[in-house]
Amino acid sequence: MRSLPLTATLAALLLGSPALARQEAHQAAQSRENPDKVDGKTAALFQPQSSVSEGTVTVEGQRVDYQAVAGTLVLHGTGDHEADPTVSMFYVAYAKKGADPAKRPITFLYNGGPGSATVWLHMGAFGPRRVITGDGHDTPAAPYAVVNNDDSLLDVSDVVFIDAPGAGFSRLLAAGADKAKREAEMKARRKAIYGVDGDAQAFAQFITQYLSTYGRWNSPKYLFGESYGTTRSAVLANILENQDSVDFNGVILLSQILNFDLSVDGAQRNPGVDLPYVLALPTFAATAFYHHKLPQPPAALAPFLREVEQYAQGEYAEALFAGAALDPARRQAVAEKLHQYTGLPVDYLVKADLRVSGRMFEHELLDADDLTTGRLDTRFSGPSLDPMGKDAQYDPQSAAISSAYISAFNDYVRKQLKFGEGRTYRTFADIGQWDFARRGPGGRSLQMTPNVMTDLATAMKTHPDLKVMLNGGYYDLATPYFAALYEMRHMPIPADLQKNISYAWYPSGHMVYVHPEALKQLHDNVARFIQGTSGGK
Repeated sequence: MRSLPLTATLAALLLGSPALARQEAHQAAQSRENPDKVDGKTAALFQPQSSVSEGTVTVEGQRVDYQAVAGTLVLHGTGDHEADPTVSMFYVAYAKKGADPAKRPITFLYNGGPGSATVWLHMGAFGPRRVITGDGHDTPAAPYAVVNNDDSLLDVSDVVFIDAPGAGFSRLLAAGADKAKREAEMKARRKAIYGVDGDAQAFAQFITQYLSTYGRWNSPKYLFGESYGTTRSAVLANILENQDSVDFNGVILLSQILNFDLSVDGAQRNPGVDLPYVLALPTFAATAFYHHKLPQPPAALAPFLREVEQYAQGEYAEALFAGAALDPARRQAVAEKLHQYTGLPVDYLVKADLRVSGRMFEHELLDADDLTTGRLDTRFSGPSLDPMGKDAQYDPQSAAISSAYISAFNDYVRKQLKFGEGRTYRTFADIGQWDFARRGPGGRSLQMTPNVMTDLATAMKTHPDLKVMLNGGYYDLATPYFAALYEMRHMPIPADLQKNISYAWYPSGHMVYVHPEALKQLHDNVARFIQGTSGGK
C-alpha cells in the first residue's frame, strides 16, 4: 500500500476494530494462499446465482408484501461478457410485489470501509428485519433479537444492498489454467479493484448489469452510501451519469467524507493542515455535553453547537493559523475556552498545542474513569486498553454491536433468504493494498489523498436536476458532521445548485440508525426526499 498521509488510520474508516481486523487478515491470507479456492465453491462463483423468497414488512402501520432475491452477478473486465470474469458480487434485493417498475423507485445501498460488507445498513437501517442492539451501551451476547423493521425503506422504494468486492459473499475471480497464473490474476484483480476508482467502476458495472437483468432502467433511481460509501457515491454518480448515461434522481449520503485531508483521526500526522481540528470541535463539544463533562453545561445541545461552530471557524481557526506566532497569553485564553467547550483540562490543551486528534480526545475525555469513548458513536464508552496511553486503541461502539449484526445476518441470510450455505460471510475484504491515490474527473489532477468533491460537483453540474441529501450524527467522530457541512459549502458548483443539497442532523453517531428515535427520523427524512424527487411510490 502506498505511504500516504492518514492512510493507516483511514483504511478502516467504517468499522476498524482490532478483532475484525484480525479476522479479516486471516481470511485475506487464506484467499491469497488459495486464490483458486474460495469457500470450496469455485466453479459456482463464475455463474450468476439467486435464491428467491417472499416476505412481509409493516412500516409505520403500512403492510408491504415483497419479493426478496439474494444472489450474485458476475462482472467482467470490460463490461463485455466475452471478457474474463473479475468479480462475483453479492446482493440482496427487496421489491414490492405488484408495483409498477416504471414508477417504483429503486435505491442501491452500500456501506463503506473501504471494503466493508453492507450488513450494517441491511440489518440496522432499511431492510425488512432489524437486529436489536444496545443504544449507547454494550449488547449482551447471543441470542440476538431480530424484529420487523418499522423503519424499512420498502414503504417508498425497492432496495438493493450490495456487498463490496471481496466482502460478504462477494469474491474476486481468477480463472487461470494453472496455480501460478491464477495467483497472478488474483494479484492483478486486487490491484485493479481495491482502490478509489477501481471500486467505483466495479459498482458502476454491477448497477448497470442489475438494471438490465431486472428491467429497471426506467425506474426512479437513487444511490445511498454510508461513510466511505459516500466517497464511493461521489465517484460513482459521476461515472454512471457521464460515462454510462444513467441519470439518478438523488444521491443520499450518510456520515459523509469526501475530502480525506479533513479527517481528524490522524491529523497530527499531517502538520500544517489545521482544518480537521476546527471541524471536529463541535463533535468534541457534543460528546462532552452527552457525558456531562462540560464545566458550564448548556440547557440544550443544538444552540450550544451553533455557538461552538461560530467559535471554531472564527477565533479558534485564527489561533491555529498563527502557529508559533501565537502570543502565549492568547494561547492560554484559547485553551481555557476550549476547556469550556470540550471538558479537557487546560494544561492538556496547552501541551497539545491546542490541537487534539480524534483518537486523543477519545482516550482523554473520560480518562479519570479509565474509560475510552467511541469513535463511530461517542455516546458509547468502554474500559481503556491502555490507561497510560495517548490515543484510543479500539472503538467501544464497534465492540458493543458488531457481533450482533454479523451473527444476526449470518442466521437470517441462510434461514430466511436461503443463500450462503457452506460459504463464509466476510465482514471486510482484504484492503491491505487499497490504493487511495487517484486522478480527478477527466484525469486532470493527481491526488495522493482522495478528495472526491469535484466528482460529485461534476455530476451535479452536468445534470442540474440531481438532488443530494446529506445526513449526519452529532456524535460521529469518524466523519464529523461539521466537516461534512464544510465540504458541501465548498463544493465547486454554481451558487444556485446549492439549493439542490438538503441536510439532516441527528442525536446519534456514525451509524445514525443505532439510536431508535434517530432511525425513525432518518427513515422519514429519506422517505420524503425520495417521494419529493421521484413522483413514484
